[in-house]
Amino acid sequence: MFQTFSSSASPDQGPPRLAALRGAMEAAGLDGFLVPKADRHQGEYVAPCDERLTWLTGFTGSAGFACVLKDVAGVFVDGRYRVQVRAQVADVFTPVDWPEVGLADWLKAQNATGKLGYDPWLHTVREVEALEQALDGRDLALEPVTNLIDPLWADRPDPPAAPVVDYPVSHAGTSSRAKRASAAKTLREAGHRAAILTLPDSICWLLNIRGADIPRIPIVQAFAVLHEDGRVTVYSNPAKFAGLDPDPDITLRDWRDFDGDLAALDGPVRIDPLSCPAAVAQRLDAAGVAVARGDDPCVLPKACKSDVEIEGSREAHLRDGAAMCEFLCWLDAQPAGSLTEIDVVRALEGYRRATNALQDISFETIAGAGPNGAIVHYRVTEETNRGVGDGELLLVDSGGQYLDGTTDITRTIAIGTPPQDAAEAFTRVLQGMIAISRVRFPGGLAGRDLDALARVPLWAAGQDYGHGTGHGVGAYLSVHEGPQRLSRISHVPLQPGMILSNEPGFYLEGRFGIRIENLIVVQPAPDLPGGTVDGMLHFETITWVPIDRRLIRVEMLTRAERDWMDAYHAQVRARIGPRLSDAATAWLDAATAPL
Repeated sequence: MFQTFSSSASPDQGPPRLAALRGAMEAAGLDGFLVPKADRHQGEYVAPCDERLTWLTGFTGSAGFACVLKDVAGVFVDGRYRVQVRAQVADVFTPVDWPEVGLADWLKAQNATGKLGYDPWLHTVREVEALEQALDGRDLALEPVTNLIDPLWADRPDPPAAPVVDYPVSHAGTSSRAKRASAAKTLREAGHRAAILTLPDSICWLLNIRGADIPRIPIVQAFAVLHEDGRVTVYSNPAKFAGLDPDPDITLRDWRDFDGDLAALDGPVRIDPLSCPAAVAQRLDAAGVAVARGDDPCVLPKACKSDVEIEGSREAHLRDGAAMCEFLCWLDAQPAGSLTEIDVVRALEGYRRATNALQDISFETIAGAGPNGAIVHYRVTEETNRGVGDGELLLVDSGGQYLDGTTDITRTIAIGTPPQDAAEAFTRVLQGMIAISRVRFPGGLAGRDLDALARVPLWAAGQDYGHGTGHGVGAYLSVHEGPQRLSRISHVPLQPGMILSNEPGFYLEGRFGIRIENLIVVQPAPDLPGGTVDGMLHFETITWVPIDRRLIRVEMLTRAERDWMDAYHAQVRARIGPRLSDAATAWLDAATAPL
């Protein structure tokens, strides 16, 4: 019997927990063990009961993983979390810059041999296969095992059990029956008898349901099997679905039935290797069920929003934009140095709740003052809370969940007189954001083809940022939604109806962070006289909140950039002004004055 530990996590708890995990590894005959930031659904956000990486290491970022060997434990994080991880983990863990350093290369550098254990529910088919291929020829084998963390976690929270609610067609735009029929047709055309759905947002979209199983994200944790005739079998906690009207084509089963039902399926059964847990594929293989690989049939239709969803998102952003403007008016009226980051977070949420339409914020608000703004995904705590000082930048990244849409907006605000180099960097970031906002591009291009446009002004100054330029956004679903992205690693062609963020940035560790973010929708571009390319696309901006003129170095802008900025601010006045209080209207007029 191993010593067990509570849910709380801090650097001082890292050494005993790591020692306990190594004891469990030894008992299981393992030479290493992987601890990802993941659950069995492979979404970006996990419930408290699945925060194994945080429990072990203290790292609270939304992405990363640990690889624990007998004498070293690496914590792998991308560019968003390099500063954060060093502050949160104990010295017994070694931060590793990922993906610049791949896991296989790191294991090779550690001369790792023997058996590397992993929980097959927490790693996708693609992840496991890629690692096996990278390790081919080495004396190190991957070993699927039951999770070693769970027996050590004494007060591990219970799985979420929030009730499921219907999401009306008036917001979804398409009935669940029509979605199921379309997805089933996709399966039949491919010759597939069924598809395994493991992404909760896919299931929520397909069935027109929402829940509250993940903080800030209105999803239902479940698995599902979509059959070729449009029937769906859902595996979850049945009690969560008690309030829904029955549908003869939807069968509800308990989680415990999933494993046995997999073995009884007739193939070919489609799995998406990018999201399907390796355990599912291993179970199907063991039962002799023919497996076919293909995209989750819900992912692309979900990404290409219906006209109703797009119109709802426009309205949600107008409502949210008015709340943001009321907040920014209030913020500008506060004396420099009188607020803390927590004051900012609470005030902003209050203005959103005053709309009487907010269901929840869409993620934990980022309010980073001065050097904290350089931590890309900073989350203020009582321990890190600092004052918002005169002469500093305040980076505020926030959003709301409304029944008609999900919002995500970042504004960087000058508190007092900004430093010259910060204003120059801000203007370069603004130029990159404008470049994405103005671009016209041929159909078939992907995020990787456009990402560089946002970086050119920064590159010219020897600067850059360590995250993608934009992510997909759901319709009253996840604020981070695939498959589309504006990123140098995204190969997914952009299609009309996709909603993305447009958020270049710049971060100077120890001093300030800058990010400007609007949401945009891929739309067909109007024809131009003399044009010879058919099917051109462009982006429709749907976020309407002023960009801080005090940080713009007008002399650095081209005439076209200046015209875009003035036109954008004129639209903000026209669209948001009528929704504001008298004080906020006066503030908005000044904040959107022509450059």
